[in-house]
Amino acid sequence: MNKTRIAVIFGGQSSEHDISCISAANVADLMDSEKYEIFLFGITKDGHWLTADSTEDIRSGAWEQKGRPALLSPDAGTHGFMVLADGSEVSGGQTVRPEGSAAPVSLWETVPVDVVFPVLHGIWGEDGTVQGLLELACIPYVSCGVLSSAVTMDKAYTKIIADAAGVRQADYVIVTKSELKDIDQALDRCEAGLAYPVFVKPSRAGSSKGVSQAHDRAELEAALREAVRHDTRVLVEETIVGHEVECAVLTVPGGTIASGVGEILSAGSFYDFDSKYQNSESRTVTDPKLPEGAAERVRSAALTVFEAVDGFSLSRVDFFVTEAGEVIFNEINTIPGFTSISMYPQLWEAAGISQKELVEKLIQTAFMREDSYTVYRESRA
Repeated sequence: MNKTRIAVIFGGQSSEHDISCISAANVADLMDSEKYEIFLFGITKDGHWLTADSTEDIRSGAWEQKGRPALLSPDAGTHGFMVLADGSEVSGGQTVRPEGSAAPVSLWETVPVDVVFPVLHGIWGEDGTVQGLLELACIPYVSCGVLSSAVTMDKAYTKIIADAAGVRQADYVIVTKSELKDIDQALDRCEAGLAYPVFVKPSRAGSSKGVSQAHDRAELEAALREAVRHDTRVLVEETIVGHEVECAVLTVPGGTIASGVGEILSAGSFYDFDSKYQNSESRTVTDPKLPEGAAERVRSAALTVFEAVDGFSLSRVDFFVTEAGEVIFNEINTIPGFTSISMYPQLWEAAGISQKELVEKLIQTAFMREDSYTVYRESRA
């Protein structure tokens, strides 16, 4: 029996490049090699697409020196990737034949695939850009579609949708980079709408990159200037005191299911990038002690948010739970981390789904898609 050909895309140009590499190596190692022929394609921080020979090369970073140039073809007839042939090389941005080659050769090899599993975090990967390319190529893929990927990558637009869905969330003010030319006016507007302390977040960054807490005007100015290093639009939010919790959602035949609830016990004053990935004292708990009924309200709200943004396949939805038991939506991640400490796989393990089984279920979501490109392709058949 022929194996299903699956490509894993990792890396990317966002600030979460390194986390993506770790997540992708874990995901690929969990795939059933008896069932799948696995191809690995990495995107460097500079945006170059390269092959990777193994997950060991991904973890060590060797793929960036050893990998052959590759590209994902938007041509639906190709249905896969183009990889520079062995012995060919790229010079000055142009592909050339090996010196002394007598017979005509094809410089690019076609690598058709049946499905793509993007493990890309942040902009230029989790934001609908790669998803749109895959739809042009008519290749089934794991993760949310173009619309939901785009709007959930931008926290400001996610808030607009959550408001329309009637989901409780923190009060906020949106500040753009151009407004910082008149910093006092921008600070005045934030202070008029929110009381200190506040959180300042780049609207389209992930893994808490560029996130700060400000307790006064001076800290707010510094936080805004740091945030615009990561994005042109910034979210300033009221501080919610309570449990930081997360819920995993997964598309299955017949609908979408929600996991139990996990709590983040941050080693820092809040769950920033260092607390998430670099401080061993941060912990995640999959059976937190929450006010009565709060966990079920979190699960319900997670499904509401996922449906409101037209989610599909998978997401992790984050909330705060106050001591009074109020559930307050924070954000949604459509390609959550899959590292050894990531909450998404931990939550499903706690629900009785092993990581290997989870990866298989995620792959199957790609073949369940009924997005516009699938409907259009079937209408032409």
